[in-house]
Amino acid sequence: MADKPTISEDDKALFLEQASGARKLEHNKVNHPTTPVKPIPVQRIPDEKQVLDDMFSDESYTAEVETGDELFFYREGLQQKLLKQLRRGQLSVTAELDLHGYIVADARIALTEFLKDCRRHGDRCVRIVHGKGHGSRQKLPVLKNKVNSWLQQRDEILAFCSARPADGGTGAVYVLLKRS
Repeated sequence: MADKPTISEDDKALFLEQASGARKLEHNKVNHPTTPVKPIPVQRIPDEKQVLDDMFSDESYTAEVETGDELFFYREGLQQKLLKQLRRGQLSVTAELDLHGYIVADARIALTEFLKDCRRHGDRCVRIVHGKGHGSRQKLPVLKNKVNSWLQQRDEILAFCSARPADGGTGAVYVLLKRS
């Protein structure tokens, strides 16, 4: 083992001279004044980008529909038997979204979140109630037209059609989703 280093008398005197004004601390913790750093929402940034990607566009053109008009849309290649079952209301509806009272901006967000949840839960057939437009200023179906346009923009929507009268009639649609 190495010998302990020796401290010269001059070094001891210098240390005592320099430390002469020092006082003993009451505790062994040092309190550093800090300003809290605002956290960066790392996950929120991609989440907000995904929401924008999922959002529907109002740029898409679909013909305007009237209050009593039926909606019907399907992707090519869908079985006719499945379409008939959808139109007759014979498929089991596993989730529902009611957009009554929503303004367009809120309805868009609600529909986006609803479809995302439906895909996550594996829902195959859902109902969306958009209303007939009797409560709007011009008595025209604003949300009906928007839902018609928005649903056609999403690849996971295989088909949709107006519901049976008992399920909302022309104020609601049955929506057939791709399997997850």
